[in-house]
Amino acid sequence: MSPAQPELPLPLSTPNRNLVRLTIVRGITWTGFLLAIIVGVEILAFELEVTAVVSVVIAMGALNILTWWRLGRPRAVSHLEYLLHLLADITGLTLLFYFTGGSTNPFITYYLVPVTIAAATLPWRHAWIIAACAMGGYSFLMFDYHPIAQLSHIDSDSLLNLHVLGMWLNFGLSAGLVTFFIYKMAHALRSRDKALSRTREAALRNEQVLAVATQAAGTAHELGTPLSTMAVLLKEMQAEAPEDSTLQDDIALLRQQVDVCKSRLQHLVTNADRRRMAEPEVQDGEQWLASVIQRWLVIRPDVTHSLDVASRRGRPWLLVDATLDQALTNLLNNAADAHPEQVAIRLDWQEESVIIDIRDHGPGIALSIADQLGDTFVSTKSKGMGIGLFLTHATINRFGGGVSLYNHPEGGTLTEVTLPRSAAPERQ
Repeated sequence: MSPAQPELPLPLSTPNRNLVRLTIVRGITWTGFLLAIIVGVEILAFELEVTAVVSVVIAMGALNILTWWRLGRPRAVSHLEYLLHLLADITGLTLLFYFTGGSTNPFITYYLVPVTIAAATLPWRHAWIIAACAMGGYSFLMFDYHPIAQLSHIDSDSLLNLHVLGMWLNFGLSAGLVTFFIYKMAHALRSRDKALSRTREAALRNEQVLAVATQAAGTAHELGTPLSTMAVLLKEMQAEAPEDSTLQDDIALLRQQVDVCKSRLQHLVTNADRRRMAEPEVQDGEQWLASVIQRWLVIRPDVTHSLDVASRRGRPWLLVDATLDQALTNLLNNAADAHPEQVAIRLDWQEESVIIDIRDHGPGIALSIADQLGDTFVSTKSKGMGIGLFLTHATINRFGGGVSLYNHPEGGTLTEVTLPRSAAPERQ
C-alpha cells in the first residue's frame, strides 16, 4: 500500500476570495470615514447627528465582524449572498451620507466602488441591481438629507475649499480601492481559467490514453483469430510438404513465429491484468533505476551508457510500479534510437523531488514540435506514431511527476524526468 498522504485544506473558491477582499475594502473604507467624521466634528466644527452617524459606523463594523466569522464556515459563497453584502454596503453609505450632507458630501461618488466591484464579479442582472440601487440612493440624497453648513456654501474665491478637497480625497480613495480590487479580481479569474485549462487538458489526455488502451485491447483480441488460422494452415502445409525438403524448415520457422506472436499477446493480456491489480510500492530510487537499466540493456545490447548518481544525504525513495518501469524504458529507448553511443543517465534528488536526466548525442528536437511532445501523438522518429512518448507522459503524470525535453547546448537531447520523492518505507 502507498503511504498515507496528509489531507490538505481545500483552497478558497473565487466567490469566497472575492468576499474576503470585499471585507478588507469595507474595513479600510469605514475606518477612513470614521477618521473623517472625527476630524469634521472636532476640528472643523461640523454640526452632525453624532449618535446616528456613529451608529451607522458601528453597524457596518459589526457586519464586517460577522462576515469574517461567516468566511470561516465551510459553506461556499453564492452570487446571491455576495449581492446582499453589496446591497448592505450601499445601504450603509446612503445612511451615512444622509446624516453628513447628502449629495453635497464630496464622498458621494464613492457609490462607484460597489458598482465597479459588482460589475467585475457578479452576473449581469445582479450588477444592474447594484447600479440601480446606487443611483436610487444618490437621487434620494439630492433632495432629502441633513445639511452641513461648511459643505453647502462653497466659496468660489477659494482655490482649495472643503468641498474640492473632499472630492480630491474621495477620488484618491476610490481610485486606489478600485484598482486594488479589480486587479485582484482579474488575477483570481485568470488563475481560475488556468486551472480549468489544466483540468481540460488532463481530461483530454486521459481520454486519449483510454482510447489507446481500448484500441490495443481490441487489436490483441482481433489478432488471435488470424494467428489461429495461420497456425492451422501451417500445420496442414507441414503435413503435406516432403519430409526432406527445405520447405519443412521454412514452415517450422513460420509456425515458431506464429506461436511467439500468440504467446506475446497472451502475455500482454495477463500482464495488463496483473498491473491493474498491483499496488505501487516504495523503492530506493537508485536501486530501482539500476534494475530498469539492466533490463533495458538486455533488449538493447548495442547501447553504451554511463550512470551517475549524485552524492546527497538521504535516499531517493520513489513510489513505483511496472508501468513506471515501462515508461522509463520508453525514454531510454528513445535516447538509444537517437544515438546508441554515450547515453548519459544521471540520478539526483532534492527535498521533495527526484530527478532523472537522460542525455543522448543525437540530432536533437525540432523546435516546431518541441512543445507538442507528450501532449499529442507527435513523434521525433520518421516512422514513429508518438504513442510511446504520449503514454510515457501520461504514466509519469499519474505519479505526480513530469517529463521535459530540451536541446542540449552541446548537442543531442536532454530528457528530464521529475518524480515526487516519497517517505522511507516503514520497517516490518
